Amino acid sequence: MTDDFANRLRFHDELQALEADFSDFHFCNSVTTNRFYDFIEDSIAASGHRFWFFLVNLHGLQIDPIAWPAYSSRGKALNLAHSMGTVRFDASSETAARIARAAQTDQFDPNLFNCREEAIARLKKLPSRRGGGSGNLSNYGTDELASRLSFDRATSITEADFSNFTFYHSRDVDDFYDHIEARIGDSGQDKWFFLINYENCTIEPGAWVRFAHRGKLLNKAHSLGSVRFAPGSETEADIRMRAESQDFRPNIRNTRDEALARIAELRASEHA
Repeated sequence: MTDDFANRLRFHDELQALEADFSDFHFCNSVTTNRFYDFIEDSIAASGHRFWFFLVNLHGLQIDPIAWPAYSSRGKALNLAHSMGTVRFDASSETAARIARAAQTDQFDPNLFNCREEAIARLKKLPSRRGGGSGNLSNYGTDELASRLSFDRATSITEADFSNFTFYHSRDVDDFYDHIEARIGDSGQDKWFFLINYENCTIEPGAWVRFAHRGKLLNKAHSLGSVRFAPGSETEADIRMRAESQDFRPNIRNTRDEALARIAELRASEHA
């Protein structure tokens, strides 16, 4: 299926545009939807540019009702994180109506056109954000981030305290994860169990793509196992949604004690 995804994405450097060909594609469930959006996010991360215009072919697209929440959520997060403007073309009346309703709710311009040529003409009139950075300022200083990270060598547990913390945008994500990676480097120990407190943590839609990307890289490089506890319903739903299309268990527990018990299980399985 990854090959099919790859054949449906094209980067047009002269237009600063990523073309996503959803023509005759069937989003039949949330797993397929999340896998496709995972592939898009990973492709953008490898492209060398954070911002692109999005040119989306909707001809013959099918989105089953069970897949629509994931399609809407992932599309919104992708646009907030990476889009300089999105234009869509050749949608069916049903898909166009759904997008129009979503546009009213989330207050965005659907930019729906009859054909690719009209969509590109509109895209060429949109202003580029390239070269200006993310435009986001740091919300948190080093002292705040340092106070939220602790290391226990006896148990090989790194505890990250995201409680009562808001990731407003990608800069907040990068600042926190840069700090985590630097502290791990200073620790002299490469692999740790991660214990993460999500109590009253808020991850804004525009921060989710970067949050997921940095978390995935951190886990691949340094995690012996990650366990999360006390997430709110919305954050937990997003974590579980992304976990179903990626190779990790969400390991979500209600309390810190339950999370520590799960880490003990992970440690025991390593030595079994």
